[in-house]
Amino acid sequence: MELKRVVVTGLGAVTPIGNDVETTWNAAINGVSGAGPITHFDASLFKTQFACEVKNFNAEEHFDRRRLRQLDLYAQYALVAAAQAVKDADLDSEAVNKDRVGVIVAAGIGGLHTFEEEAGYYAKNEEKGPKYNPFFIPKMIADIASGHISMDYGFHGPNYGVVSACASSNNAIIDAFNLIRLGKADAMVTGGAEAAIFPAGVGGFNSMHALSTRNDSPETASRPFSKSRDGFVMGEGSVVLILEELEHALARGAKIYAEVAGGGMSADAHHLTATHPEGLGAILSMQNALDDAEMTAADIDYINVHGTSTPVGDISEVKAIVKVFGENAYKLNISSTKSMTGHLLGATGALEAMFSVKAVQEDIVPPTINHEEGDDDPEIDYNLNFTFGKAQHRTVRAALSNSFGFGGHNATVIVKKYEK
Repeated sequence: MELKRVVVTGLGAVTPIGNDVETTWNAAINGVSGAGPITHFDASLFKTQFACEVKNFNAEEHFDRRRLRQLDLYAQYALVAAAQAVKDADLDSEAVNKDRVGVIVAAGIGGLHTFEEEAGYYAKNEEKGPKYNPFFIPKMIADIASGHISMDYGFHGPNYGVVSACASSNNAIIDAFNLIRLGKADAMVTGGAEAAIFPAGVGGFNSMHALSTRNDSPETASRPFSKSRDGFVMGEGSVVLILEELEHALARGAKIYAEVAGGGMSADAHHLTATHPEGLGAILSMQNALDDAEMTAADIDYINVHGTSTPVGDISEVKAIVKVFGENAYKLNISSTKSMTGHLLGATGALEAMFSVKAVQEDIVPPTINHEEGDDDPEIDYNLNFTFGKAQHRTVRAALSNSFGFGGHNATVIVKKYEK
């Protein structure tokens, strides 16, 4: 059977550097850091006291109080981003058969804050016996953002969540892409959402020594590919993309940002939390994506790397890129936008897919910030163009975006310029 072509027709974003797509993109290409002291809770006794939080988000501007009782923060972010994307694509219109529109919005953790609140309530009131909020479970579960979105718009197509740690939303995008090109849906609302900047999230990652502890300079703490990197900076938010079958999009006159070319997945099968030191899973994921897209290494102009600013992960990803791309690795641009946004966990793939789409659309590569002169790691090849410091203008025919997760999950998405 002939596979259908899939394009991106809508975008929505609530991120640490902007509460819509335009603001987020402008901040990214201007190298703005979203890091600062944690405000969601008192983090003064934690090893890490900063994060990349969403700012100036007033839930009551979007939801009434009754609805808010049903929504964990991660789902609030997802619903706001989805509303932007649906409006952007004009997907909530009579021209769209909603039985053929589905939703796959991922989360790596889901309603962590809700879980903390309910567990804490029981601990304080144990002598009275168990008494939980009736919304506890439906607020907490990691699939519920997809459920809420489908109910808000009456989308009756495939509907579920994806959980694969920090690869979750790339997996969601790949699933949505495959459903459309196989003819199972006309359009899919897809992406990811996360809100884990709470005691259990920060404390848990601290205990693993995964987070940066650069409390004296939060805005420079995420420094991928620098020798002094000491862990990732936690972020939060949601990004939602509308993927659509090409002929369906053309028939209704939808604008087209880019085309989804392919997706690849793999497993490291190596370690609970660490990437394979030689990047074997990353190599396989990227090569699978290129094969799926029927593209070669020479067709890619930009890689938005996973690039979390961890000592082991950055090195293994660079090794993987050089292995897959060979001499072409030195002709393309590489950047880690996590240097600005932090690591959005289950939402990070969607955010970086959006950056890849915008790079393809506007021929601008966002930078990797916070690399300082003299802070070179001897294990990293700086003949590669990491786009340090400033965005770079170049033709971006196609962009590849990597997301890797605890458990050895790897997922790679490729987007390219749409051509008739």
